[in-house]
Amino acid sequence: MKQVELLAPAGNYEALEGAICAGADAVYLAGNRFGARAYADNFTEEELCKGIRMAHIYGRRIYLTVNILVKEAELPELVTFLQPLYEAGLDGVIVQDLGAVQVIRRYFPHLPVHASTQMTITGPEGARFLKEHGICRVVPARELSLPEIKEIRDRTNLEIECFVHGALCYCYSGQCLLSSLIGGRSGNRGQCAQPCRLPYRVNGKKPSDIMSLKDLCTIEYIPDLIEHGIDSFKIEGRMKQPAYVAAVTDTYRRY
Repeated sequence: MKQVELLAPAGNYEALEGAICAGADAVYLAGNRFGARAYADNFTEEELCKGIRMAHIYGRRIYLTVNILVKEAELPELVTFLQPLYEAGLDGVIVQDLGAVQVIRRYFPHLPVHASTQMTITGPEGARFLKEHGICRVVPARELSLPEIKEIRDRTNLEIECFVHGALCYCYSGQCLLSSLIGGRSGNRGQCAQPCRLPYRVNGKKPSDIMSLKDLCTIEYIPDLIEHGIDSFKIEGRMKQPAYVAAVTDTYRRY
């Protein structure tokens, strides 16, 4: 059986330590800019560089989320933001915005770029387009079936990273406008108000959480996931407490 990466989330430095101690092969996290979880504790530049050094001591990898839609005026700031992390040995960035991809490829040509699930890649043609633009790994849309994921893997030979555990968004792979409309906070700018977790009244009936999805849990499907070519098992949870991150990571590591 091939070696599959176990990828854990970290919303703060304690969660990063917990994930590594629990057996994560890699950890994804965000700095204080450009991440899709603006309300997590997130990491300062100093903490990110320290975390990269610590992870590398243990032979683990750190991926930085740059997974919001980046405004044109912010692109020069993105370069400044990434420079010290690149020099510290950052192992990859997870990106949603194609403009950000182009800037990262130009200024940091040796930095691996992963396509965020919010790019909504649903088939081989979209994945092939990204490969031509320097993407080395795709996090496909979460709504795909295993055969559809395997087709992307087989026809592009790109690495595939898939969510295996945690909260799910009710809309198509995170492409949500409801937060902006109801709460005035854009999910695509890292400020989701989570309107799908609120109770709603339908046709005069008692309010219920009709849009709040159950958490994903794929432990019983691990052999199928591996068989269909998935390279990285991703746990959701950058807003979760360190104890949760460590416990879930440990459970998947055991299986």
